[in-house]
Order: sequence, then C-alpha cells, then structure tokens
Amino acid sequence: MTAAPLSHDSYAEQLTEQLDLTETRRLTEDELPRLGEELDAIRQRVLADLGETDAAYIRKVVKWQRTFEVVGRALFYLPPAWPLAVASLSVSKILDNMEIGHNVMHGQYDWMGDPGLSSRMYEWDNVCPSEQWKYSHNYLHHTFTNILGKDRDIGYGILRMDEDQPWRPYYLGNPVYAFLLMVLFEWGVAVHDLEVDNIISGQRSMADNKPLYPGLLRKIRRQAVKDYLLFPALTGPLFPLTFVGNATANLIRNIWAFNIIFCGHFPAGVETFSQEECENESRGHWYYRQVLGSANISGGKLFHIMSGNLSHQIEHHLFPDLPAKRYPEIAPEVRDICERYGISYNTGPLRKQLASVAKKICRLALPDKD
Repeated sequence: MTAAPLSHDSYAEQLTEQLDLTETRRLTEDELPRLGEELDAIRQRVLADLGETDAAYIRKVVKWQRTFEVVGRALFYLPPAWPLAVASLSVSKILDNMEIGHNVMHGQYDWMGDPGLSSRMYEWDNVCPSEQWKYSHNYLHHTFTNILGKDRDIGYGILRMDEDQPWRPYYLGNPVYAFLLMVLFEWGVAVHDLEVDNIISGQRSMADNKPLYPGLLRKIRRQAVKDYLLFPALTGPLFPLTFVGNATANLIRNIWAFNIIFCGHFPAGVETFSQEECENESRGHWYYRQVLGSANISGGKLFHIMSGNLSHQIEHHLFPDLPAKRYPEIAPEVRDICERYGISYNTGPLRKQLASVAKKICRLALPDKD
C-alpha cells in the first residue's frame, strides 16, 4: 500500500523535527554566492509572472475587507447581534492590517499603478502612521534583520528576546511586558520610532523625536475619533455598546497580530547576528541571514490569508516586495534549497511556535546560568 504524499506543511514540520534548530551548517564563501543566485532566480521568475491574477486577488481581499467592515458596523444597530458585529469588524481590521496594509506598504502591488494600492499613499487602520512604520519596519527591520544593536524589533526596546542581550533586573517583568505589548500592540507599534528606551538611557533626546510628533498625534486623533466617537455616536443610544465593540475588535486584532509576528521572529531556533559578522555583507549572506532569522507557521489557506501570509515569514524576509499570495507557491522550492545547503527551515503549527515563544519570554526573564 502506497502512503499518501505529504502536504507542504506536513513535510516542513517533519523536516523541522529532523533538524536541530539550534545548530545550522555554516556556508562557505563559495556557497554563499550560489545561494544568492538561486534565490535571486526565484524572485526574478515571480516578478516576470506578475499579472492580472495577482491584481484580482488583492482587489478581492480589499472587497471582502470592506464588506466585513460594513456588515460589522451595521450589526451594531442590533444589540443581540453584538458578538457577530465584533467578529465581523475584527476580521475587517485583521485583513486591513495583515493581508492588505502590511503587504501594500511593502510595495508588493506598486506595479499595478493603482493609487489605492500604492505603498506611497496607503494609510492603514492603525494608530501608527504609515510613513513612520515603513521606516522602522521596511528599512530598519528588513535591512538589519536580527542584527543585535541594529534591528530594534529584537525585543522592541522592551523585552529581552535573545541570550546576547545583557540581563538586568528589569527583565524579570518580561512576561508582563509581553502581555501588555500584546493587548496594546498597535500602540506599541506607534511609539516604536520614539525609542523611549534610548531616551531613558540618555542615548536619545526628546528633541530628536520632534519631527515625529505631528504625524503621530494626527494619526492617533484620527483613529480615536473614528473608533471611539464618530461610529459609536452614529448608533445613538447604543453608543456604549458600539464603543466597547470597537475597542474589542481592536483588541482582537492586536492579539492576533502580536502572536503571528512573534511566532515568525522569536521561536526556538531563530538566530541573531553580530554587527561584525555582517560587515560588507554579500547578497548571499543577506539571504542566509533572513532564513535563519525567521520562522514559518504551518496551516491552511484561510489561516495564511488571515496572517497576511506572514505565516510564511521566511519567504517574506527573503522577498518582502513580492506579493505575499505567492509565498505558499514558492515555499517548497525555498525549503528544498535550504535542505540542499543544510540550512534550518524553521516551521511548525501555531500552537508549537506559540509555546516556544512563551517559553523563551519566560526563560530570558531570568539571569543566565553560569
């Protein structure tokens, strides 16, 4: 009897279990250029193939996102349907932030020439201004992924998420800080560029942030008025229910985004790098660093859509400007390349990656063992 072929996700999970994710083969100076060429070939092939199918997909997602928002806000006029209203609005906000906003602002759909899907013009449903987010995320994080002292997304200036971050008594609160960041995630993203930790340590002054304040305050005011004044007021005597419903939808979106992002960056096996080893970095080494500094989350098609395909975080870090809908298509090829070069391809179901992240957060709250 012939066994059924393994799915992409099942195969990847078995491969991950076979590999020791704390150790990965170091590539030679001869192998790094070849790795870069193979991955560049994938990117160029996808770019050459972009067309109406990709455009139709993102427009369909935008249509569904707007439909969920309209349905959700309409259902707030029916108090018994309050849970459905919250659920619908939550889905809308998740789609807006994950599959639309994040990916559009990476320039994944700039080739369409559609102003509504332009990375230069898109503004998402989040208190963080898109321009500030694109600097801290698109530039700092994606350029210096997991380089200690350069990538501020390692711990976000709040958490200890790597053994090479020196322990301080402050980090005993690691689990508490992580929980607060999860429920207030959009606000954490909004103040990320302010580098509050560096202001406290004296490495940055309040005056350095002066250019950021107008855009940040304008965006916070816009979001607050929309979610906590305008739409609740439109429901008249149901104002309190709508207010709480909007806050709940934002909370659900925050928790979901936090978990997807942390599972893509901080589970066991994800590596960090020193600034010294990344000096004069080649294209091949940059690709190598992106694979080792990321992790995937296995799941079905709907799960991938709701995660903005950041469940394919490895492919996203390799090719941040390719439409995310293409990541499941190229993932088996990327995995095969990693296997041939002996590079760990870190993947697993959400429950496994979440447990790994939670364990790391708690473990790194404590002093290192001698």
